[in-house]
Amino acid sequence: MGLFLRWLGAFALLSATYNPTPYNYVRWAEGYFAQSIPLTLLVGMVLAVGYVVYIGATLRSIGLFGAGLVIAVMGLLIWALVDFGILSLQSPQVSLWLGLFIASMILGLGMSWSIIRQRLSGQATVDQVDG
Repeated sequence: MGLFLRWLGAFALLSATYNPTPYNYVRWAEGYFAQSIPLTLLVGMVLAVGYVVYIGATLRSIGLFGAGLVIAVMGLLIWALVDFGILSLQSPQVSLWLGLFIASMILGLGMSWSIIRQRLSGQATVDQVDG
């Protein structure tokens, strides 16, 4: 359940920032920025804090190589679904939602990787603290 919630949080963060619907931060900020610069910047900063948390945890846990592996696996899965005729990438909206899904999978797995590794291996992961 924790893995699902972390993925859902990543998906919400990414899709709140930008998605193919008119309901996202980028489109809202374009139309609202002139009316209230402080509120627009505040919402943008809250989103930025979310990105710092998710990206920082992902880079510490799986690194760029692990993120590349997740991208490769997801790309091959999409290729197989397209090849079998289950999925069509003709619509730019579908492609964008798939990109958001893949990015959220990377961030969700990055946030959950130490828990997954502990359950698979039985070994706990502890951050090294200098001091």
